Amino acid sequence: MNRKELNPDSSPRAAFGARLRDMREACKWTQEDLAERIQYSSVHISAVETARKPPTLRFTRSVDRAFGIEGTDTFEREWRDIRHGSLLEGFPEYVDHEARAAEIRLYEVGVVPGLLQTPEYAAVLEADAVRREAISPEQAQERVELAMRRQAALVRTPSPLLIAVLDESCVRRPMGEPEVMQAQFERLLAFAEQPNTVLQVAPFSMGERRPFSLPVTVLTMADRSIMSYAESTQRGHLERDGASVLPVLKAYHQLQAEAHSQAESVAMIEQLRKGIP
Repeated sequence: MNRKELNPDSSPRAAFGARLRDMREACKWTQEDLAERIQYSSVHISAVETARKPPTLRFTRSVDRAFGIEGTDTFEREWRDIRHGSLLEGFPEYVDHEARAAEIRLYEVGVVPGLLQTPEYAAVLEADAVRREAISPEQAQERVELAMRRQAALVRTPSPLLIAVLDESCVRRPMGEPEVMQAQFERLLAFAEQPNTVLQVAPFSMGERRPFSLPVTVLTMADRSIMSYAESTQRGHLERDGASVLPVLKAYHQLQAEAHSQAESVAMIEQLRKGIP
């Protein structure tokens, strides 16, 4: 039987799944054994263990009863940490697909996207969330580390195609001290020089021709299936239905056609790096 290797450090949900597998195997139970005890299918348990499906409150309480867990180290408490933690619900699932995608097309508004951030830029961004008491310092550190792990996951062979269209606000908005923005501009310029990347800026002058008002990402997997990811303030949504994703992909192509070319975008960022408005 194929056994998927788990990486508990990749996301809180992955850590939940790895712990569930470890405890099940410590009891010498198969997935079918646990399924019988908690009245879930073995397929469902496999999906939770491999982080393909999020645990629910009912599921975690059933698992706690099956293992006889009480006190502070319950699966229910871990579920609540995931639910109310620093990462949006749905985002860890997206990150898993992102790390395996053959092509990544992203559009961002307001801030440089995580895949292109320097650690210093990311830290400034999360420090403000701490100041607003939206997250804890520990959660801020988790977010910064995750951004760096996501970037590292894309350094692979064959290299994924990564197309980034940034709203002009991403490069115009100052973040932290001037040296933070200087380093961030240099990071963007270096990104544009890579053979598997495209960098474009969508200028303010696009006005109503801009097809998106919120950030969006479209992934193309190795089997050519496509999916899209978008976020609200409370959760992220990963859409796997190709028929629903195709209009998003079409709008993305329209966005690219209207945005500055890579040469024009690089020239704009070079001017900003030199302090020329």
